[in-house]
Amino acid sequence: MSPFEFRASAGLSGLYALRMLGMFLVLPVFALYASKLPGGDNHTLVGMALGAYGLTQALLQLPLGMLSDRIGRKPVIYGGLILLAIGSVVAATAQDLIWITIGRALQGAGAISAAITALLADLTREENRTKAMAMVGGSIGITFAISLVAAPAIAAQFGLSGIFLLTAGLAVAAMLGVWKIIPDPSQSRFHSDAEANPKRLGAVLRDPQLLRLNYGVFALHAAQMALFVTLPLALVQSAHLASSEHWKVYLPVMAIGFALMVPAVIVAETRNKLKPVFIAAVALMLLAQLGMTTGFDTLARIVIWLGVYFIAFNILEATQPSLISKIAPADAKGTAMGVYNTTQSLGFFVGSVVGGWLYHKGGTLPVHIFCAVLIGVWLIVTIGLRPPMPVRTLMYHIDDSQLGNATNLARQLAQLTGVKEAVVIAEEGVAYLKVLREGWDEAGALALLANKTS
Repeated sequence: MSPFEFRASAGLSGLYALRMLGMFLVLPVFALYASKLPGGDNHTLVGMALGAYGLTQALLQLPLGMLSDRIGRKPVIYGGLILLAIGSVVAATAQDLIWITIGRALQGAGAISAAITALLADLTREENRTKAMAMVGGSIGITFAISLVAAPAIAAQFGLSGIFLLTAGLAVAAMLGVWKIIPDPSQSRFHSDAEANPKRLGAVLRDPQLLRLNYGVFALHAAQMALFVTLPLALVQSAHLASSEHWKVYLPVMAIGFALMVPAVIVAETRNKLKPVFIAAVALMLLAQLGMTTGFDTLARIVIWLGVYFIAFNILEATQPSLISKIAPADAKGTAMGVYNTTQSLGFFVGSVVGGWLYHKGGTLPVHIFCAVLIGVWLIVTIGLRPPMPVRTLMYHIDDSQLGNATNLARQLAQLTGVKEAVVIAEEGVAYLKVLREGWDEAGALALLANKTS
């Protein structure tokens, strides 16, 4: 990466992290503190307040990304951060769950993930974009881990309103970062690898392999949100652990989950074992959910099943985007990821609401049964997933002299050894190639792209 690209990638990763930190900090403490507010004895309302963020984000994520193509990336990002700040202040000053729900909905309405990804694509060259996206993805994982550890201590000191005010402060800090740190693009244009294309939505939504992955991310995050409707309460009521001490549970299970995730992902990617590792992780997640149904009433049981849960969760979070990249058509990766992220947000909403309702009606057990059913269906659906080829997607800039012959260039590229798919999009000036990880004719591709062969 050039210094300019590194600055842009690091700045946008930090922006993503600041925004997501404010969102994740609520997760491990919300059910516990919201239950003390007027109406908090109705856990259906607690779940609705927690999940309102996911609903508005799911509704607005793709439209705001498309809006950034028309009015610019930064105006959309500033607008989203302003909504995040306003929603956070509304939630911080709320006296009941209704106003917290309104605040959470406003927070989610600042759905700027697609605009951030598009700006990142504007600011990086094709050959460095995967590295830049990896930086953003890494920042999300780190932020989630930090939030689980930090939130209980912050909430114990400042309460739920303190977390919402901190989120508002982080939104303001993010706006300053956009202004002072993140460069302005010399030009903004559509990027098929990073943005949703309405013309490709139909094909993506009809693809049975992508549908399996979309259900998976929905089930994973619906179960996650349902779990966190019950988990903070279980740690206090059943494990008799003070809320300020919950980090002592979260830290080791997250650390173990991350440590075991790394070798699993390495084996999956380097030995072409992505499907077996993925299915094993879904099965392990099902084991964790079934284990929770057998007992979640002592500290030891909570730690054991939560440990199994986070091993599976971390592996699944790391491997699902890789599967999307390998399975999605080369010119529709951005569309596939947009649908995937929208489905994830719907999972946040449904899991929170259904989890809250089930807890209100029958306590912890129905919630864990619901999660086990979601994951059990996922395991059945995943068995039919076609093993992805050991490919990676590469992007190359096309010289202007080649743009008038895009169809012929794509045909020639597709005939090269090891090239499984080739798409040339003249409007973007980019060639998208899906190639085998080893043994593909890179020299031939570079010669064609440099217009050195007929």
